[in-house]
Amino acid sequence: CLVVIFFQLYGYCYQDSNDIPDTLTTITELGSPLEMIQLLQTSWEDRFRICLSLVRLLHYLAHSPLGSVTLLDFRPRQFVIVDGELKVTDLDDANIEESSCTSNSDCFMEFPARNFTLPCSVEGRCQSMNEKRNLYNAYRFFFTYLLPHSAPSSLRPLLDKIVNATGNHNKHGNDKYFPFLLSSSPSVNSEYTQKCVKSANTKYRRVPEAFIPDENYRCWPSYHHKGCLLSVFDVNEAIEICDSYSQCKAFVLTNQTTWTGRQLVFFKMASNHIVPDPDKITYVKVTD
Repeated sequence: CLVVIFFQLYGYCYQDSNDIPDTLTTITELGSPLEMIQLLQTSWEDRFRICLSLVRLLHYLAHSPLGSVTLLDFRPRQFVIVDGELKVTDLDDANIEESSCTSNSDCFMEFPARNFTLPCSVEGRCQSMNEKRNLYNAYRFFFTYLLPHSAPSSLRPLLDKIVNATGNHNKHGNDKYFPFLLSSSPSVNSEYTQKCVKSANTKYRRVPEAFIPDENYRCWPSYHHKGCLLSVFDVNEAIEICDSYSQCKAFVLTNQTTWTGRQLVFFKMASNHIVPDPDKITYVKVTD
């Protein structure tokens, strides 16, 4: 679990120098900086995967062996993307102490958009302040942008519940947040993977073991920056997508899949040059 949500440390060494004594050098895995604008240009499927990484992180921080841990600097710059997963890189601002209090007014959490007041326990500690600070920061920096944006219409009611649960946690019981988010992920993943599509009237000619190397056009969102590479559940969904683009005249099924099991498909402007490829199947639109 730690390898999944925290930046992996491969090694470290101490080295004294004349200028700086006790110098520590660390060797870590390589990750990509988290750029929100860039993330919004990726597929919803990839953004949902990042949100699932964040949900696992929130759950671990709330139930760590040290107790409930809060990240005081819970901003995108503290995270990186490694193989599509979100990981924490900086734990300097982690805190395991719940704030002390004598009354509920001492348990006041202030954010730019809204504020919350938590109950003061009989032990003189603000109840679940660490957990709820993490949760609301995840909502305002991540969930509110990454989950609803260009989400499949069939999933929007469920995603609205997830976003509202993280943004309005003062109205719900403390034990409902993380179980709700974690239990939501399989159903979201299943519904997205098994997307229902309308039957298409357009006819396509199937060409097995064939590929179209050129004739690319750009689309959004695409897994390939120079072409239109999208994920589909089956051939019917690929046909529906091709019919929705006026420039699409053919598509190629690859043997590659995304992390949810959806198949990657290249969409093409023409089929003038088809080459043999045992790992692909080409479908060419039949014109009258």
